[in-house]
Amino acid sequence: MLKKHQKQYLKGLANNLKPTIMVGKNGLTENILTSVIEGLIAHELVKISVLNNSPLKPEHLAIEIASETNSEIISQLGRKIVLYKKNVKEPKILLPK
Repeated sequence: MLKKHQKQYLKGLANNLKPTIMVGKNGLTENILTSVIEGLIAHELVKISVLNNSPLKPEHLAIEIASETNSEIISQLGRKIVLYKKNVKEPKILLPK
């Protein structure tokens, strides 16, 4: 569980990120989950964009993806979701204490 100031730090880092994963009319597919997992392993911080034609609400999608990938929801604002999962073997982001 992240502390509030750690989440704020990660939100700041996420401001510069462009969404790397788009969820569209097919909703949450196995390919999207695989992409999220690969992104979390490679970068630890992933930004997801939920397109207007997605059948799922962004709030529900954020919770579902986070539970499937064992990651934490950093923010869900509008149709953008930011997830974080620490890479234990090769950490990329040094969180403040």
